[in-house]
Amino acid sequence: MRLLDGSKRDSSRGRSRSLPELLKIMGYSELYPPQELAMSKGVTEGKNLLIVTPTASGKTLTAMMAAISVLERDLKVVYLTPLRALASEKYHDFKLFEKYHLIGKQIKVRIASGDYSSSGRRLSDADIIISTNEKMDSLLRQRVDWLQNVGLFITDEFHLLSDPERGPTLEMLLTKIRKRYSEAQILALSATVANSSELAEWLDCDLVVSSWRPTKLVEGIFEDGISTMNDGTRFTVKVSTKAAASIDVAVDCVAKGGQSLIFAETRRRCVSLAVSASDTVRQTLTKKDAIMAGEVSSKLLKKGDDTDLTMELAKVLNKGVAFHHAGLSHQCREVVETAYTKGIIKLIVATPTLASGVNLPARRVILSSVMRYDLKHGGYVPISIMEYKQLCGRAGRPQYDEKGEGIIIANDNISGEDLYDHYINGTPEKIRSNLMNAKSMRSHVLSTVAEVPGIRRSEIHGLFANTLCAYHRDKAFLLDKVDDTLYYLEEQRLIKSKNDRYIPTSFGRTISLLYMDPLTGVQFRDFIGMVDRNGSESQENHTLTYLHIVTSCEDFYPKLQSRRKDLESILDLLSKNESQLVIPLDEHVFTRSLLVLHNWIQEAGVRQISLELGVEPGDLYRIAEAGERLVSCLYEIAKLCGRDDLLLELDTLRKRIKYGAKPELLSLLRLTGIGRARARSLFDAGVTSTKDLIEVDEQYIARIPKIGTTMARRIKKETIKFM
Repeated sequence: MRLLDGSKRDSSRGRSRSLPELLKIMGYSELYPPQELAMSKGVTEGKNLLIVTPTASGKTLTAMMAAISVLERDLKVVYLTPLRALASEKYHDFKLFEKYHLIGKQIKVRIASGDYSSSGRRLSDADIIISTNEKMDSLLRQRVDWLQNVGLFITDEFHLLSDPERGPTLEMLLTKIRKRYSEAQILALSATVANSSELAEWLDCDLVVSSWRPTKLVEGIFEDGISTMNDGTRFTVKVSTKAAASIDVAVDCVAKGGQSLIFAETRRRCVSLAVSASDTVRQTLTKKDAIMAGEVSSKLLKKGDDTDLTMELAKVLNKGVAFHHAGLSHQCREVVETAYTKGIIKLIVATPTLASGVNLPARRVILSSVMRYDLKHGGYVPISIMEYKQLCGRAGRPQYDEKGEGIIIANDNISGEDLYDHYINGTPEKIRSNLMNAKSMRSHVLSTVAEVPGIRRSEIHGLFANTLCAYHRDKAFLLDKVDDTLYYLEEQRLIKSKNDRYIPTSFGRTISLLYMDPLTGVQFRDFIGMVDRNGSESQENHTLTYLHIVTSCEDFYPKLQSRRKDLESILDLLSKNESQLVIPLDEHVFTRSLLVLHNWIQEAGVRQISLELGVEPGDLYRIAEAGERLVSCLYEIAKLCGRDDLLLELDTLRKRIKYGAKPELLSLLRLTGIGRARARSLFDAGVTSTKDLIEVDEQYIARIPKIGTTMARRIKKETIKFM
């Protein structure tokens, strides 16, 4: 390959001096065929490309090659992903630009995936910005100056354009990027795009399509003890009378030195399969493997929480098995992912969220079922062909396997022949826009007006006429929806119009910058208007009502419905807090999410909440994160409405949700390294504020339970700033 001759090239467009060094660092002796194809199509020459190649075919390196050519022209690179976990993974991939000074100067890599309302100016000194789609959308709303210096936008998991939740944001993001930053290169990456020619035409991109993989992928159906594969081979697996067929197929691979990945339809099924497989997998471990598995299990017990779910995970980890789903805490998922990558875990059972979240390939990928529970349908529905292809695309580890195997277990009253015809021989569904749902239209029409005050209606129409939705559907119907949305936004005082031009009101601009659904913003504003001006600045006057407003709004997720067994707790809470109610509440409008937040800010432990409310740690932390963000939004709207009398209580509630603590601990929680457990220990020992910490000696603090000498020294050193 000509780029590996080690020569340095001039830094003009398309002639990178650093590509040979990059390839050497990445361990490539030559480019993969899809990478060669991308080079021939101008990936390092600023050409817009849609790259559709299988998992593990080197799309990340292709993106890095494009990045080098852009960085050498002193322009920035933005890498967009749909998920935080994927953003973290890509951040670590691109950190090698910092480590190796690839273009002969210091490169700064930054990640932006959290707080949507935070300023993007802190990213101005970064050369490479890794961001979630939603965070970048929020940065576009802020019109940060440094976006003008971006020379390359990379969008990963491009097929998620068709996702009902995430797709509309990506669609509008790409539409705005093409309009505002037309000189920047766009690189769209995906493993599965059935209508790639259409999408390339919409994006004004050249197309790179290849089926080449570093490891061959073989797909098949397992039925009645026999796997029938699409390369013409068949093999038998002894079926256990005790275990599920998916376990038998997985363990068969593990026994031959491979790693297996089972995708299960529910979290509960995930745990059940992992537990059922653990004893059998334990028998396949070498002495060294068993020792390492035990060490990982011990590490989890020290690092994780004390819930039954985490204890169950530690048990199966000790036997070389793990389960992975969104109910696990971040720490638990991190331990599992690291141990699996190192080969310590031989079998992992996961929900499909793993497929798009993290890169954990296996020699054999097994689908225990093609059915998934769908909340909208209220029951189980078959997965799409596209989702199946994404899942089985995880099969085959380039460094270890000559081929990967994707196997569907025939059950669910669907014959193996029908499964084979539909999924293995089937063509993935075409990507279609989901922009025209009411929530997406509200948000994106408002942001369009807020970003360009004084924009003409014809200009708004022009922007939406360039969306994928307009490309695929009746453009006139879409523009009618835009006009309907403009009418709604003006009626709700989010925007104003005059002579066919639109400007945001201060309320509308605030809602757009807070990255809220305008409907939620209107509900919050109307609610604030209902709260009496009683002159009180109490910290807990309206807490219960605030929690209800937040957990019942459109933007809150996850919404966990209350159960019959929660009724007593709900009624007790209502009776004790009747004076806090701004609006009438009864047991029928209470969600379990509200109970979770209430118990959390009363310092209930993760284990207690899990046992009493059936909420897993991952869900608890997501509920707290959503609650904190939305209470912050409520604070900003109250401030905008001139309700200074509500600000102390709302700010206190936000902090309580952040830390999971009662009000009296908030002073202590300002200290680095002090969480709610240590803060409570200090408080109960009579150290109730930072003032007390200044006055008591270090030895006294060190003797307090959960503190110790090292922490006491750190605390005393930090209290200087409060003097």
